[in-house]
Amino acid sequence: MITPLRPTAIAMSPAQVFAWLLASLLLFAVFVSPNPAAAHAALVKAEPVDGTVVATSPLKFSLTFSEPVSPLVLTLVRPDGSSLPLTSSHLDGQTVEIDNPQPLGQGTHVLSWRVVSEDGHPVAGSLLFSVGAPSAAPQAAEPVDWLVRSLLWSAKVALYIGLFLGIGGAFAIAWLAKGGRDGARFAAIALLLGLAAAPASLGLQGLDALGARLHGLVLPAVWETGFATSFGWTAVIALAALVLALFSLILPRAARPLTVLSLAGAGAALAASGHASAAEPQWLTRPMVFLHGVGIAFWAGALVPLGLALWRKALAASAFLQRFSGSILPVFALLVVGGIVLAVIQVETPSALLDTAYGRLLLAKLALLAFLLAIAAFNRWRLTAPAASGDGLAGARLARSICVETLLVLLIFGVAAGWRFTPPPRALAIAAAQPAIAHFHTPEAMAELTITPGHTGQVAASILMFDGNFGPLDAKEVTLVLSKPDAGIEPLKRPATKPGDGTWRVDDLVIPLAGTWTARIDILVSDFEMTKVEGPIDIRP
Repeated sequence: MITPLRPTAIAMSPAQVFAWLLASLLLFAVFVSPNPAAAHAALVKAEPVDGTVVATSPLKFSLTFSEPVSPLVLTLVRPDGSSLPLTSSHLDGQTVEIDNPQPLGQGTHVLSWRVVSEDGHPVAGSLLFSVGAPSAAPQAAEPVDWLVRSLLWSAKVALYIGLFLGIGGAFAIAWLAKGGRDGARFAAIALLLGLAAAPASLGLQGLDALGARLHGLVLPAVWETGFATSFGWTAVIALAALVLALFSLILPRAARPLTVLSLAGAGAALAASGHASAAEPQWLTRPMVFLHGVGIAFWAGALVPLGLALWRKALAASAFLQRFSGSILPVFALLVVGGIVLAVIQVETPSALLDTAYGRLLLAKLALLAFLLAIAAFNRWRLTAPAASGDGLAGARLARSICVETLLVLLIFGVAAGWRFTPPPRALAIAAAQPAIAHFHTPEAMAELTITPGHTGQVAASILMFDGNFGPLDAKEVTLVLSKPDAGIEPLKRPATKPGDGTWRVDDLVIPLAGTWTARIDILVSDFEMTKVEGPIDIRP
C-alpha cells in the first residue's frame, strides 16, 4: 500500500520557498543565456535600394537587418498588381538573400517582406524599385487586421489571468491559507482560462506573424510559424505550469511542491519571450523578468482567495491575512526593483515616456500601479490589524478594498498586453542609430557611402573606394556632394578627409530633410583626372 503524502512531510518555510525559486531561476538562466540579445529588428540595407531604378531585372534581392531574423513571408508585387511569392531564400548572418524566380518586366515593383525578430515579434515592411523606368506604384501593404490584433490582445490578458491569478491563487491556497479553500473555484476557472488562452495565443501569434486572416487558423503553417517564434517556448512553459497548478487544487496533499513548481513556471514563461527578456544584458533582464513574474503571481494571486476568506468570515481568514501581510513586503521590494531595472533598460531616456507609444503605456501602467499601491498601503496600515484581530467590519471593508485591487490588477494586465504591439524605445534607438548605406559604381570606380546615423540631423559620412577591378583606389582629393532637387535643396559640397584607415570621412554634416537624396562622390585621382560616381541614398526621418 502506498502511504499518503502528509502535508507536514513537505512543509517549507517562506525562505526555503524563495531559495527554491532562486535555484530554479539560475537553472533557467543557464538554458536561456546562450541566446544572443535581440531588439526589434530594423531594415538597415536593401538591394535594390528603395526607390532606385535598375537597368535590368535583378537576379536576387537582399535585406540586411539590425539583428538576425527569420523570414516569414516574402512577396514581390508587379506593376500590374499581381503578386509573386518568393519562396527561395537563405540567411547569411543578418542578411536575408532572396532568389528572384523569373525576369521582371519594366515598371515599378514592390518587395514586401515580413520577418520575425529574436524577441518573437514580427516585423514587416516593403521597398519600391523600378526596372527600366518608373511606373505607378502597385498596392502592396494590406491594412492591419484589427480582429486578429484584438483577439491576440484578449488572449494575452487571459493568459496573464491564468499565470498570475490562477497559479498565484493556487500557491496562496497551498501556502498561506493552510487548509482554507476559499478562492479554489476562482483559481480553477482562471487556470482553465489560461489553459485555453495559451494555445489560442500561439495560433494568433502565427496569424499575426504571417499577416494572415482569422480563417487561417485552420492552416498547419500558421501554428508552425507561431511555435517557431520565441513565444512558442512561453506557451509550452505556461501550459506545463498551469497544469501543475490545476493538479495542486485536485491533489491538496501534494499542493505545496506542485505550486512551487508552477510559480517558477509562471516566471519562466514570462522570461522566455518578449521585449524585456530579449534586451541586453540578458544575464540581468531575463532573471529580472522571471522574478517580476513570480512576484506578480504571489501578490495578485493571493488577492481573491484572501478577499473571499475575509468576506465569508472563514475561521482561517485571520491567519491567512497575517501570513500574507508578513510576507508581502519582500515580494513588493522585489517587484519594485525588477520593475525599475526593466523600465530603465527599455525606456533609456525620460523623454521617451511621452514620445513613444511604449512609454505612454508604461505611464498608464504606473498610474494604475500607484493607485493600487495607495489602496494596498491604506489596507495595510488601517485595516489589516483590526481585521486580523477579528473585527468583522474591518474585515468586510478590507474584502471590498481587495475587490478594487483585483480590478486594478486586471486593468494593468490589459495595459501590459498592449506592449506586444509597441516596440520599446530601446529598440527604436537601436534602429535609429543604424547607418544608411549606398553603393555606386562606374567602369572606372566604385564607392560605398555610409552615413551614420542614417536619419536627419547631424551625421558623419564614410566613403570606401575601389577601382573598376575591385582594387584600392588612391585619390588625391575626395568631395561628397548631396542634393535633393525635389525639395529645392541645392548641392551641399563637403571635402572629405583621410584618417588613415583606408576610408575618407566627412564629419559634422547636417542633413535637414528625410527622403531620397542624390549623392555624388567627386574623386580627384590626379591633377588631370577626375572620376565621379553618383546614386541615391535614403535618409530616415
